[in-house]
Amino acid sequence: MKNIRFEPKELQVVGEMPSFMPEMPGTPLYDFPVTRRQNYIATMKKEPIWQVTNIEAGLFTPQVYPDNVARGFVFEANMLAPELFGGKDMFGIEWVYVPVAGGSMVKPGSPLLNDANEWYSKVVWPDIDSWDWEGSAKSNEEYLKNNDMFMLHWIMNGYFERLISFMDFEGAAVAMIDEDQKEAVKELFEKLTDLYIKIIDKFIKYYHAEGFTVHDDWGSQKDPFFSPATCKEMLVAPMRRLTDYIHSRGCIADFHCCGHVERQVPNMVDAGWDSWSGMLMNDTKEVYEKYGDKIIIGVNPDPFGPDASEEEQRAAAKDYVGKYCQPGKPSIFNLYSADMLTPAFREELYKLSRIKFQELAEASSVGTV
Repeated sequence: MKNIRFEPKELQVVGEMPSFMPEMPGTPLYDFPVTRRQNYIATMKKEPIWQVTNIEAGLFTPQVYPDNVARGFVFEANMLAPELFGGKDMFGIEWVYVPVAGGSMVKPGSPLLNDANEWYSKVVWPDIDSWDWEGSAKSNEEYLKNNDMFMLHWIMNGYFERLISFMDFEGAAVAMIDEDQKEAVKELFEKLTDLYIKIIDKFIKYYHAEGFTVHDDWGSQKDPFFSPATCKEMLVAPMRRLTDYIHSRGCIADFHCCGHVERQVPNMVDAGWDSWSGMLMNDTKEVYEKYGDKIIIGVNPDPFGPDASEEEQRAAAKDYVGKYCQPGKPSIFNLYSADMLTPAFREELYKLSRIKFQELAEASSVGTV
C-alpha cells in the first residue's frame, strides 16, 4: 500500500464501536486514512498503517453452520437468544449450552467412539450442500457489506476438538499417542480437512470471505494437552494442507488456540498459520521475539495498574511501539489485554504507531531498512 503520511486530524473521534463484552466501554473510532479492513490486510502483508488492536477485525459465525449454534457462538445479522444455543452439531453430536460459562460442552455420558478406528463405520458426514447458504447470504448481505472491518469467518471444533467431541477428552488424548489408533486419527484429520475445504469454498462463494479463523484448543492453563512431537506428527500435515488451500484462494489463515501452548508455536508456523493470539498465561512477548518474523503474534504487553496516570498510560503505549512494531515483524495488540485500551493509551498507540510505520515505509522505499 502507498505510504500515507500521518496527519494530526486523524485523531479526531468520528464514531464509536460497541464493545464485544457488554461490561466494557465502547471503542473510539478515529478519522482513519484507510478503512480498518485495509489496515488489517496491510498488517497481514507486514505493511501496517497503524497498530492493529480490537477494532480492525470482526468475526462472522452464521447459524447456517450447525456447530455455531451448538457451541453457542453465533455472530451475524440475526443474532440468536442464548436459550436457543446447544443442540446437535453438523455430525449429530449433542451439545449443552452452559450460560455461566458463555459456551457449550458435549453432552456427557455416551461418546460416539470408544476407539478411533470406529470412525470409519460410525461417523456420519454432513451434507453441507443441503444447508441454506443462499438464505443465510441474503440475510447477512447488508451486515457484511456495511462493515468496514476485516471479517474473519470461523470454523469451530477444528481437529483435536473434533476428536474430543467424538471420543470425550481422555479418549481423544489417548488416541493421539496410541499406536493402534494413530493411523485412524490421521485419516480422520485428512477427511476433516476435505470437509473444511468444502466449507471454505461455501464461505467464499456466499459471503465473499477473505479470511478464516480455525478454532482448535490445545492446552490447559498450565501445559499443552500433547507434546510438540505429537502435534508435529498428528496435526501439522492436515493443517498445512488446509492453510495452503486458504492461501491459494487469496485468503488469510488465523489460528485460535487457547491454553498454555507457546511450546507449540513452531508447529503453528510449520502448519502455515498467519497469526495467533495467545492467552495471558503464554509469554507472548518472548514468542514475538522468537517467531514474530514467521507468524504474526497477538502480544500481551506488561500491564499498567488501574491507578496509572495518563502519563504512565501514554508511556506504556510508547514502550509497546518501541518493542512490538519492528520492521518485518508486525504484531496484534492482544484482546486478552483489552483492559489496557484506555483512551490515552489507545490514542498514543495509534499516533506513535502511525508515525513509526510511516517512517519504516519511507526507509523501505529507499532501501535503508
